[in-house]
Amino acid sequence: MQLDKVVQFHKVLGDPTRIKIVTLLKHGPLHGQAIANKLGLRPSTITHHVAKLRDTGLIFQRRDRNTIYFYLDEKKLEQNAKAILAMGEETRMKQEMQVNEKEKLSIIKNFFAKDGTLKQIPSQRKKKLVVLAYLIRQIEPGRIYEEKEINEVILPFHEDYATIRREWIMNHFMYRSNNQYELNPKEMWPLIF
Repeated sequence: MQLDKVVQFHKVLGDPTRIKIVTLLKHGPLHGQAIANKLGLRPSTITHHVAKLRDTGLIFQRRDRNTIYFYLDEKKLEQNAKAILAMGEETRMKQEMQVNEKEKLSIIKNFFAKDGTLKQIPSQRKKKLVVLAYLIRQIEPGRIYEEKEINEVILPFHEDYATIRREWIMNHFMYRSNNQYELNPKEMWPLIF
């Protein structure tokens, strides 16, 4: 799971009212007025909190005539709650994907032209990670980049900057929030170059 989604999940559940709503819905579907009555809050307040939970996919709704019932997506809740532990599991996988210096140099030599441009993005995961780690060296740790700046860093190496940018995020080299990008700590990377 991407880091920005994990952060968003925890932000949404970082509110006591939303946790109470999730707890109520764990026992079965309820409509907004019933939730408001059980929590002693106004329906408009419940509408606000339910919208946040719905936007994250933790709850969904179904209409029964004139009444909208809210349901908890327990599977999604469990997946999101375990996401941090899964990131730790990726660290274990990272150790299994270790690449020695000779292999790294061979991969770089095969996928980069003499002028430094990337010939193609490797399809094999191990090789792709080596290439991504090699390219990410251009990014300054601690600096926040706008999307346009990231594109400008990638463009001299490869024309498909959107794919490279997406791969950096999906493989936890970088974190994205509101079109701003920042390098993750190397401990989160799947491969350290």
